[in-house]
Amino acid sequence: MKTTRYPGIGAALCVTLLATLAGCAEEKAATRPERSAVKSLAEEQAAEEPADADAILMRMAEFLAKAPRYSVNIQESYDTVQPSGQKIEFGETRQVTVSRPNELRVEAAHSDGDKHVVLYDGKDITVFNPSRNVYAQVYKPGGIDAAVTYFLKDLNMRLPLAVLLVSRSPDELKRRTQSLDYVERTEIYGVPAHHLAGRTETVDYQVWIKEGAQPLPLRIVLTYKNAEGQPQFRAHFSDWNLSPEVRDAQFAFTPPEGAKKISFLAQLPQVALQREAAPEQTGGQK
Repeated sequence: MKTTRYPGIGAALCVTLLATLAGCAEEKAATRPERSAVKSLAEEQAAEEPADADAILMRMAEFLAKAPRYSVNIQESYDTVQPSGQKIEFGETRQVTVSRPNELRVEAAHSDGDKHVVLYDGKDITVFNPSRNVYAQVYKPGGIDAAVTYFLKDLNMRLPLAVLLVSRSPDELKRRTQSLDYVERTEIYGVPAHHLAGRTETVDYQVWIKEGAQPLPLRIVLTYKNAEGQPQFRAHFSDWNLSPEVRDAQFAFTPPEGAKKISFLAQLPQVALQREAAPEQTGGQK
């Protein structure tokens, strides 16, 4: 049986969190299963004073938006609903390096072994596939925010968790979310964390945010509630580094020997029109 890798959810992931992780002022407690253990006095007091979910989410967004540079590893998995209705899980790993305002590097490895690299050096957006030794490149000055927006909306490319890359993320987060709950204070991967759950028009999401002075995301789960089968996207963040050593060469692209330059799919209609117009510009000669 042949399985399909990117139906439906693949297109949605290109704006995964830019369209989903957002804050709002609604502060209500999520319902959890009853526990038989007796609560301590501290737990009772905490239950009476629910944490401000909106403030916690905004602290995370603003912290990342203002960070001059950072790097992080992300382990991702996502469901793909097959024609039979069965869900199949695929995965990716990503290494992300951000150096504001002009430099970005994303290295991705898919569970089938395919790899690609997204680079931005303040002038050119480059996507390189070392497995096929091909690359696409487009000129787009203006900084990371402008480049990411162009990459997603104009080139129609995938860039999961794009909200982590842009400095305007707090405003986007506020605008998108319709409701937000504080679930619980918990521990994830051995780190104290706040567990939040939010809803947008199309996506339900959960995010676990590190407690303390560095409110970094530790885990994110997205549920595409309007899609057939309600597939999920899951991300685990590790090895956060808020002061990585960066060099300009990390973000610039030098084609390796034999690499072939191709067009982005969204550029193909424009390329075709230019080719059709070429004979007219040269007096009809071919």
